[in-house]
Amino acid sequence: MSLTHWNPFSLAAQRKRLAAKVPEGPLKTLLKTPIPAPHFAIGETPLLALDFETTAISARTGELLSVGFVEINNLSISLGSSQHFLVKQEYQSVKGNKTKQHQHFTESATIHQITAQESQQGYPLAVVIEQLLHAMSGRVVVAHFAKIEQSFLAKACKQLYGFAPIYPIIDTLALAKKRLDQRQAAYDPSALRLTNLRASYQLPSHYAHNALNDAVATAELLLAELAHHHQDTTSLAKFLR
Repeated sequence: MSLTHWNPFSLAAQRKRLAAKVPEGPLKTLLKTPIPAPHFAIGETPLLALDFETTAISARTGELLSVGFVEINNLSISLGSSQHFLVKQEYQSVKGNKTKQHQHFTESATIHQITAQESQQGYPLAVVIEQLLHAMSGRVVVAHFAKIEQSFLAKACKQLYGFAPIYPIIDTLALAKKRLDQRQAAYDPSALRLTNLRASYQLPSHYAHNALNDAVATAELLLAELAHHHQDTTSLAKFLR
């Protein structure tokens, strides 16, 4: 019997307890789907590289604008599985003026290149999150600076289903930081940026601040990190956040 089946504090056990509370729907389905055990070899673990574009770093004040993800199977990026969704924004007018939310959207558009008009042609949040949870089922999520994806997904799921999801995740920024910290030599924090880490492996530059492009870029970075510093047989537990 694997550790995840008997340890009451394991991720699998936590998911099982939460699944008993969650109403029927996409989140419950995600929680009831078995996840790879910590002893699985990273090379055999089904992964899902994920990226969000948002109006702010903080989920408390920001809104989810777009979601991009792509599967990694047997340490190979399955481009045919890639998906990109714009999230339709709902604005409430206040005496004919733009809301503060709309102003934040406009200000951040210079970074993510998603206009308010394009956003209005997107999908409702419930549709996007359902598609994402379906893609996450049975997989380990991979993200760069995963705190953003975790906090915004938690916010969305609480809004839609009343509960935040529990799922395994690998943070490529945290992996790189751990590796650089072990050198016991000073380094510029900017070295941990997705673009700079990719450059350190001679990976090509990519169009940043697009959710799908960044998801693929993160997937490529993880594969480079694994190829240079780990074995395919290394256990998943070593990489989990």
